Amino acid sequence: MAILSPCSIQLRLMLKKNIFVNIKSCNRRTIMTTRPKLEKVLKNLQRNPFYDKYANKIAKLQQTSPEEFLERVESQEKKFQKKKEKQDEERKFFESQAKPCLSQEKQSQPAQLNSIMKVDMIQDKTRDEIINIWKDYHKDKDCICGILAPEQFYKMFERGKCYSTFLLPLPRKHGYEFIVSQFFGLEIHMTALLWYQAHKENAPECLTITHYTELKDSKGIILMRGEFDKKYINVQEAQCLVNELQLYYSTDNPKRLQLLEIFTNKPDEFKHMDLIAQLETIQLELKNN
Repeated sequence: MAILSPCSIQLRLMLKKNIFVNIKSCNRRTIMTTRPKLEKVLKNLQRNPFYDKYANKIAKLQQTSPEEFLERVESQEKKFQKKKEKQDEERKFFESQAKPCLSQEKQSQPAQLNSIMKVDMIQDKTRDEIINIWKDYHKDKDCICGILAPEQFYKMFERGKCYSTFLLPLPRKHGYEFIVSQFFGLEIHMTALLWYQAHKENAPECLTITHYTELKDSKGIILMRGEFDKKYINVQEAQCLVNELQLYYSTDNPKRLQLLEIFTNKPDEFKHMDLIAQLETIQLELKNN
C-alpha cells in the first residue's frame, strides 16, 4: 500500500471539504474560497436592486480574481455590520424617546403665532417687512422657516385631506431613508419609517412643520416653521423634506399626484424606487429655479 505524504493527505482533505486550492510551480498554495460561501455571497448580491446594472462587472471579477471579489464583498459586509450596529444603537435611543399619545383636546388646538412673536406689534408692518422679520428671527435658531401664499397653503392642506400620509425619501450617505409624513390640523409630523412601524402615532418625530394663519387675510401670507431633532437630521435634510413635501402637495405634477394616489388607494402597486426617481427629478427642478 502506498504511503501518502502529509502534503497529499492535506490536499485530499481540502478537496473533500470543497475548498479550491491554487497550486503554483513553487509549491506555494493559496486558499481561495469554499463553493458554499461563494454561492451565498452571489445569492445575497442578487437581492440587491442594482445587481443587474453591475452583473457583468461582478461576473468578470469573480472569474478573473475570485480572491479580490470575496475580499471586496467581505469588506462591504463589515461596513454594513458597523452601520447596522450604529442603527441599532440609534433605534434603542429613539425608542426611549417615544412620546405618549396626545390627547384629542391638545391635538385640536392650532398653534398660535403669539407664542413666538407679538402679532399686534407687527400688524402695522408691510408684507415684505414681516417676511424679513420672520426670517431674521429664525436665522440663528435650530429650526427652518418659510412663507406660503394663501393659494399654495389651501392647495397643500386640501390635498393633505385626501392624502394625509405619505413617504418621502431622504438622501443619506449610503443610500436613502424613508420618512413618514402625516397631516394633522395645521401641522405636518414626520418620523423615520422604522420608528413609525414600531410605535405608530407615538413614534418620535424628526421634523414637525407648523403653519400660522393669523396674517393670511391682512397680509396675504402664511408663516411656516419647522422644528427638527438635531440628533437625527440636520438643517439641510430638514429643508430637503420640506421642499419635497411642497412639490408633492402644492404643485400639479401628474407623476407625483399619481404616486400620492397609488400610495393611498392602491398600496399593492406602490414602489419605493418610484419615489427615489422622483427625488432626482425634484433636485433638477430646484437647481433650475
